[in-house]
Amino acid sequence: MSAPEPAASSSGEARKIRKIIHIDMDAFFASVEQRDNPDLRGKPVAVGHGRARGVVAAASYEARAFGVHSAMPSVTAQRKCPELIFTPPRFDVYRAVSLQIRKIFARHTPLIEPLSLDEAYLDLTDCLDDGETATQAAEKIRAAILAETGLTASAGVSYNKFLAKMASDQRKPNGLFVITPKQGPAFVAALPVRKFHGVGPATADKMKKLGIETGADLRACDPHVLAHHFGKAGAFYAAIARGEDHRPVKPDRERKSIGAENTFLADIFTPEAMQEKIAPIVTKVFAACERLRLFGRTVTVKVKYADFQQLTRAQTQSAPVASCDDLSHRAQNLLRPLFPSSKGVRLLGVTVSGFEEMQGEADQLGFAFPCD
Repeated sequence: MSAPEPAASSSGEARKIRKIIHIDMDAFFASVEQRDNPDLRGKPVAVGHGRARGVVAAASYEARAFGVHSAMPSVTAQRKCPELIFTPPRFDVYRAVSLQIRKIFARHTPLIEPLSLDEAYLDLTDCLDDGETATQAAEKIRAAILAETGLTASAGVSYNKFLAKMASDQRKPNGLFVITPKQGPAFVAALPVRKFHGVGPATADKMKKLGIETGADLRACDPHVLAHHFGKAGAFYAAIARGEDHRPVKPDRERKSIGAENTFLADIFTPEAMQEKIAPIVTKVFAACERLRLFGRTVTVKVKYADFQQLTRAQTQSAPVASCDDLSHRAQNLLRPLFPSSKGVRLLGVTVSGFEEMQGEADQLGFAFPCD
């Protein structure tokens, strides 16, 4: 995470107050399923496979009320909510709806930075109609999404990306929240650092050991101390503690990797089983590389054992991955020393990164893979 830019331009002029909107679709995958199947409306729904090795990809708000959330094992989700209804993911449909929403964004600004299929930053600083506010624009966008897709979205409006993202979480689902420049520092001061976007559980635990539990604590901390403990990210934490974030909305956000993984119904132990299970994963990944025209030199494999221990192995070669067979060969070479496995493997994943060049326009909305 890079440090923020200075608050003034090289000419010394004050930086223009930006108008940033963060749009986040409400329980996107689950909401699409409830929209398309009236029998699911108002019921606890999980997108995923409701079997022993399944994982919840998304949960409706009715399911979330029982504590069900994404990435939760299906058996745990079913235990928390016995009435939970599982529906298999339809990623082609989600991508199509995401593109539909992207077109709505494009009516308002060309500065769109998608974070995933269901959320994006929009910079409307120089794109508002005469007399229109960013809040009014956000309401128009939300209304258009509802009218054209039948889905609800929440929006955060603020003067930087960090606060716009935090604002969109305040009134979910189907809400809008605004944080003005005057409100920003006080809003951050009262917020637990665990809720900061960009501060994960491990970082929050490390901050707690330093006596930092709120934005106010973070602001009071010496920036040099933050730099010592958190490296380059320390400057960013010092800035957001003051409600400052000068990162631009980047419509050309560069893709760093392409990957997929599968969780298996039964643990695998042998090299032969590994070869069988890795083949469809490799096929998915290379198909995405071809579609996005991105070919990387680094291949990483991920292994999760039956006891949930997890490890990765990576190798970078001088030439980018040239074919599906090439990717398969590289992935198997990384996995071969790990088999046979005495405790069994429940998940395998493959990722390609270190892209040589982009040979065509990459899909800005990303590429999602269903997990078995």
